[in-house]
Amino acid sequence: MTERLLQYIWQFKYYHSNHFISTDGDPIQVIHPGLLNTGQGPDFASAKIKVGNTIWVGSVELHIKSADWQLHKHSLDPNYKNVILHVVWQHDQELLLPFPTIVLEDKVPIWRLKKYDEWMAAKQFIPCGNSLVSIPALIVNSWKERLLAERLQEKAMGIIERLQSNHFHWEEVCWWLLANNFGMKVNAEAFEKIASTIPLSVLTKHKVSIHQLEALLLGQAGFLEENFTEDYPLLLQREYRFLKKKYALPDIHIPVFFLRMRPANFPTIRLAQLAMLVHTSLHLFSKIITATDLAAIRSLLQVTANDFWHYHYRMEEATEFHPKKLGDDMIDTICVNTIVPLLFTYGLYQNKQSYKEKAIAWLQHIKVEKNNIIAGFLDIGIPVQSAFDSQALLQMKKQYCNKKRCLECSVGNYLLKKQV
Repeated sequence: MTERLLQYIWQFKYYHSNHFISTDGDPIQVIHPGLLNTGQGPDFASAKIKVGNTIWVGSVELHIKSADWQLHKHSLDPNYKNVILHVVWQHDQELLLPFPTIVLEDKVPIWRLKKYDEWMAAKQFIPCGNSLVSIPALIVNSWKERLLAERLQEKAMGIIERLQSNHFHWEEVCWWLLANNFGMKVNAEAFEKIASTIPLSVLTKHKVSIHQLEALLLGQAGFLEENFTEDYPLLLQREYRFLKKKYALPDIHIPVFFLRMRPANFPTIRLAQLAMLVHTSLHLFSKIITATDLAAIRSLLQVTANDFWHYHYRMEEATEFHPKKLGDDMIDTICVNTIVPLLFTYGLYQNKQSYKEKAIAWLQHIKVEKNNIIAGFLDIGIPVQSAFDSQALLQMKKQYCNKKRCLECSVGNYLLKKQV
């Protein structure tokens, strides 16, 4: 037994009867268990009980053992002056308190405790394992909606932090987030730092020249410091040295990696594609806000790197002809991780539900993400039909299943409420 489980049992009245006999022999009727208090003070507030023929209203404190009241020195804490009931799992000590104590140990179904213990000890993909497929679709779908909203709220907090750092310049933050996304997991931090050192005002001045845009991005990444022999790298190097001095661009001091990457994901290629996106659609944020459907944004993201990169993956390593077009999977990744969260955040900040609803609707038109977590859900028979589903399940796995927060999960609540 844990205090969190005890709180859960009390909160949802998962015990056999509302009628108890206190440790002093008085009849106790629980009329209302109270409201869970997540702050300082007793576990539950505004509870209502009947002691004999008298109605008491106040706070309830829960402990695994009666002696914990003294151990935690609650009698000396003014926050506990309004306690009307002490609820314990085991009664191991007489305390002579001015309010009754009741014991839950013999009032809770054994199967419910065993189920919870199984989950806490589980080593499989998710604690509830194959039981998830038995949950009614209505409960699962409602839970996924809550999970998705929670995930987007979390992403929004990160975006708002960035906005606060640059006086809420939405276009600039959009540029940073795009760069982060183009860097993928390995180079995300470095790419965002590169973007943050090249203001949009500078990009705007050089938007018409793809060479200068590439020079800025590749130069800030540290890829233009070698002794080149080919004409194009030498051109980029000269452009970068001039632009770096002109705009006093700072060094980023974050390494950019090629390790364990497919050539199509090399940072040189991603930066060249990012430069082309700036070249063709610089002020993307305004287009995201005004777009009526996701297809319009996809069209903007369908860029192909400059001709030089058709024959290169690195600066001076020639290869066979292969156009470096931004693939559909990468476009989906950008939509999921940048476009949708940015649109949702804008709706949240402006308190406009229409933008948030549009962001969520767009996820339903994006393919399912491919990763080990989603594969795990598919293996246990959970249908995943769009990025709406996959984003919700990623939130469930990372924030609930991995942390064994079964008591806060709608699936866990259903399984603990009803023996299946």
